[in-house]
Amino acid sequence: MKKKKVILAMSGGVDSSVSAWLLLKKGYHVEGLFMKNWDEDDSNHYCSAKEDFNDAKSICKHLGILLHTINFSTEYWEKVFKSFILEYKKGRTPNPDVLCNKIIKFNICLNFTFKCLQANYFATGHYAKIKKKKNKYYLYRAIDNNKDQSYFLYTLKSQILSKIIFPLSNIKKKQTRKIAKKIKLCVYKKKDSTGICFIQPKKFNLFLNQYIPYKVGKILTMSGEFLGLHCGYEYYTIGQRKGLKIGGKKNKNMYPWYVVKKNIKLNIILVVQGSNNPYLLSYGFLTKKIHWINQISHNLKVKCLVQIRHQHRPIICYIYLKTKNSYIQIFFDKPIENITPGQSAVFYNHEKCIGGSIICKNIPYLP
Repeated sequence: MKKKKVILAMSGGVDSSVSAWLLLKKGYHVEGLFMKNWDEDDSNHYCSAKEDFNDAKSICKHLGILLHTINFSTEYWEKVFKSFILEYKKGRTPNPDVLCNKIIKFNICLNFTFKCLQANYFATGHYAKIKKKKNKYYLYRAIDNNKDQSYFLYTLKSQILSKIIFPLSNIKKKQTRKIAKKIKLCVYKKKDSTGICFIQPKKFNLFLNQYIPYKVGKILTMSGEFLGLHCGYEYYTIGQRKGLKIGGKKNKNMYPWYVVKKNIKLNIILVVQGSNNPYLLSYGFLTKKIHWINQISHNLKVKCLVQIRHQHRPIICYIYLKTKNSYIQIFFDKPIENITPGQSAVFYNHEKCIGGSIICKNIPYLP
């Protein structure tokens, strides 16, 4: 009987490398696919495509599998990165990983594997789980809650999940590294990539400045008191504490300052003191559209859990599906801090991911 063919997205990291070995152990015919999504390698060798490609080649040679390569840099630039920059210009803080998964990895790349490489399945090294019930496919959290990546996958549909394999769904990260070491994979100690893979986190503002020029503006308190200057509202996010450089100004109680609002027209950043400041709290948020992984019954009100950032503790929320002024309203069980427009809010029923949406506006605790 002919083996089922799996094309595995290989990044050159430990997760996708161990995924390849696990798929082989299960009897699949496995081939790797290395995607290049950015044309320029970082001059400081931060997560460079060249290094990752060489690691992926070494792993495939070690495991005895074929490695394909494909360049999706144009598609990434046009469909992901331009939207990423546009969101920043609108004063929001987008999550490019969600958009990349939706448009590049599980759309353009997935279709390429089936049409051009004649795959039966497409696999990745994500920590997430897929379950089949009554001919429908559902997305669940991985067994390793600390590494779970279902948050970044909420844009997938049930029919797409039927074609995907997540080999690490029942494995914890420590075990992944132990396997990699045991089978002598050269990447067993390789660090995990964080954030946008081709941008060094400490140099994010310098990178952003290539596309969004600095423009000096005022930093004000909610009462209008001037505290200092900033380099442009695009470079700050709601709830941000670091990088404001106003720690010693008008700071009698020594509480740190936090960004609470942005006036885009006037290029003004508004700040408050203290992480528990009521101005940082929100009753909920507004969104334009919710992406459901599986169709839900059209109740006017849905109670579930919501995660407003990756690794944020899920909290109870109520989704009011009847739109008001073209917005869908989501209210929390209790007010929480730092709701950030542009970020993804992902909904869960216990461990099952049911969908998600982009936060458009917060519903403030204080006006």
